[in-house]
Amino acid sequence: MADISRSSVDRREVDRRGFIRLTGGAALGASFVGLGGEAVAATSGMRAAGDPRFNGIPRSWVLSMPRKPFEAPLPPLPDQLAGGVVSPPSRRLPQRLGAPDLKTVRTNPPTTLPFEFSVGGYRAVADLPEAMRPWRDRPTTWANVTPDTENTYLDSEGVILYRPSRTEPGYNQPVTQIQFGLGCITSYRTETDPTRKALFLTRAKAQAKRLIDTRVETRGAWYFPYPFDYTHAEHSGVSYKAPWYSGMAQGESLSLFIQLSQLDGVTEEEKTLYRAAADSAFASLLLADDATPWVVNRNSAGYLWIQEYPGAEPATGDYTYNGMIFAMFGLWDYIQETGNELAVQLYDGACTTIDRYFPLLRNQRWASYYCQTHRIPAPTYHQHHINLFRQLHWQTGNPRFAHMTDLLTDDFPSGALPTGSTIAFAAGTHTLYQFGTQADGDYDKKQEDIEIARQNVTFARATQAPASRRRRILGRGIYYRIDAGTYAGWWVGEYYPNVFLRGEYLPTVYHPDRTLTFPANTEVTCYKFGTDGAVGSTRTVTFANPSNAPFDRRSVVNGRPMCRIASGGLAGYWAWVGDIVTDGR
Repeated sequence: MADISRSSVDRREVDRRGFIRLTGGAALGASFVGLGGEAVAATSGMRAAGDPRFNGIPRSWVLSMPRKPFEAPLPPLPDQLAGGVVSPPSRRLPQRLGAPDLKTVRTNPPTTLPFEFSVGGYRAVADLPEAMRPWRDRPTTWANVTPDTENTYLDSEGVILYRPSRTEPGYNQPVTQIQFGLGCITSYRTETDPTRKALFLTRAKAQAKRLIDTRVETRGAWYFPYPFDYTHAEHSGVSYKAPWYSGMAQGESLSLFIQLSQLDGVTEEEKTLYRAAADSAFASLLLADDATPWVVNRNSAGYLWIQEYPGAEPATGDYTYNGMIFAMFGLWDYIQETGNELAVQLYDGACTTIDRYFPLLRNQRWASYYCQTHRIPAPTYHQHHINLFRQLHWQTGNPRFAHMTDLLTDDFPSGALPTGSTIAFAAGTHTLYQFGTQADGDYDKKQEDIEIARQNVTFARATQAPASRRRRILGRGIYYRIDAGTYAGWWVGEYYPNVFLRGEYLPTVYHPDRTLTFPANTEVTCYKFGTDGAVGSTRTVTFANPSNAPFDRRSVVNGRPMCRIASGGLAGYWAWVGDIVTDGR
């Protein structure tokens, strides 16, 4: 909660019309009569109640949603090489092998796990809706099907290459190629234009072919080499001479090969090749760190890790969270296609590791950490973590990952707001702040949200103002940035019901439904919100004993994190998270 009690440096009395004019906002009529809620019939264990008065805020503002739910835009996929230096290989690279002889590919596949590790009973559920399956949220757009940027371009075979700059040569970069191919597969599934559909498939096949042709066959597995030297500026230990290998690429390749093998535009011969490639790549996740190359290890506490950046010595590495989870998505795909019991056990172990080490990933009330070894807060990766943990909940059906998603969302929510977002102010005095940020209001590492100025403003009646950001300020609570007028660039703290953002923001959809619990002998007000100008209602319930209800959605609704009840007598009503207990803790 923002501190709104400090003395001001510039106290102003501003009436409602004046504030609207100064900010460029538009106010709704503020009526302070007739705010009582509609009576509802009491049922067993419940009692009817009227709406609270919302501290003078009009009922129509509190009990309606003026816009469709706003989801945080998915950030671009992380650049695996960001923060480091790419240079030409300083030693000889493996010979390009070309297409394999499929008769000998699976001669001696591993048949045992690399070591014992902790497991928690996590399972890869099979009944996911299409949109919730791995990589379906990452289509390659038609505009990007032939990339030509500072760092990426297509070679003559239609394979995406990484280049440090436009003036330097390009290199195969397995993760970039895999993710580009997976995006093309996702677009192929939904594209209706035959020409575009064909090109998306051509691009995906080209990436898979390059991985297969440049593979290194060793230790009974296929590894996909990085053919350049690489050193990270901040992460000690991430210093490689080509060829080097990444568990992120090894795991993600499973998704690429398996998903390609499932497409209707792929021949039977190609499907056989892709399945063989998936099996051979999977074998690399069954090889321990007692020889090189390796990408899988067990830490000193007995937990399984898939290392995006393996160390020079056994059991060393960056212990990077996002790279491991992306690799786990490949295991999920592989399990769905093959039912391989070793993959089932690896997936269980990997989920157990992420569960166990979530407290080290989380950075309470700020951006989560990128890796376990260096523990550097990573604002640019935090939204990725939110999205990855949401998908782990879908993939496992386990509410623990959903609860982790909730915590990360509350710690450091996406700051983006759509045009037209509106802050509601109750009548009274409010403190406004200026902070050291980027020009658009996002966090600036150099200024660290330092407070620059503050002032108090007083409104005789409830009013509104446009907003362009909602985010956590370093060392403080959640704040809104006013978007226009005299107070443009000033921030005000989220403080329901005195100051809140109207509408539904940052929704998380759960699959399967989760469970919330109403505490015994406690009044809880539930809200049903109207849309398109309609005003909703409230219902206050009290139960003699703790009572459960399913919920399918969590969002920030009119300035508060709330859960939407999915069925039963309160279906469609929302409960504030501060009044209930949710599962997964």
